Amino acid sequence: MTDNPRENRDHQFSEGQGLPDEFEEFDIDPPELKVDPDQVDPVDSRVLSDLLDERNIPKEEVDTDQLIDVGVSYTKINRFEEATETFERAAKFADDPRTEQEAWVNKGAAHAELEEYDAAIGAYKEAIDIDDDSEHAATAETNLAYALWEFGQSEEALRHAENAVEIDPRFAQAWYNRGFFMLERGLAEDAVDCFENAQRLGMSNPELLEEKVRALEEVGREEEAEEVRQRAEELREAAEQEMVDQH
Repeated sequence: MTDNPRENRDHQFSEGQGLPDEFEEFDIDPPELKVDPDQVDPVDSRVLSDLLDERNIPKEEVDTDQLIDVGVSYTKINRFEEATETFERAAKFADDPRTEQEAWVNKGAAHAELEEYDAAIGAYKEAIDIDDDSEHAATAETNLAYALWEFGQSEEALRHAENAVEIDPRFAQAWYNRGFFMLERGLAEDAVDCFENAQRLGMSNPELLEEKVRALEEVGREEEAEEVRQRAEELREAAEQEMVDQH
């Protein structure tokens, strides 16, 4: 630890007499950084950084698309906490509603990776409030359905999964989620239809096929279920072999 040069200087400290009456109150902090201690924890460093952002960084000088790209880069290396903070800043500075909506959706996904489902639900709802009939809204709805299911709210999860399909009928992931929640509620025939819609829209992975096997078995279509099971095993083995080849 280095010595503090101030500790080595002679200094006459005030004895408590205060300043003469002609001195007015002053503060080195600009008024923009004043916070109400009844509303905000004064030791919360994020409050100060947010206030500094508002004071020092004009919104037009912030590249929100680039901020979102940074957040996505964080998620790719599993730094989800940093991702949530980056996406929140992007949402805060965004002038375009679609960009703000995208930032909230990504923030929700990062929270979900951390299993912070309450925060994820809040972020997805923020996105939906911006525009409940856009491409990003469909993603927010289907992701919200998953977060609600993880949070133990399966009935509400199904409702949002259905919303996603209504917003974008060509969204394969939305059909898969709807089928999953249908199956969880014992509606196996409807679930099969959903999984087949997801397949027609290009979705093909072992998870989808395995859920379809469950649904087919529930409705007594055993022979078809066995064919789908074999296909799921083939896809899983191919994926495992690809991972081996990459290493």
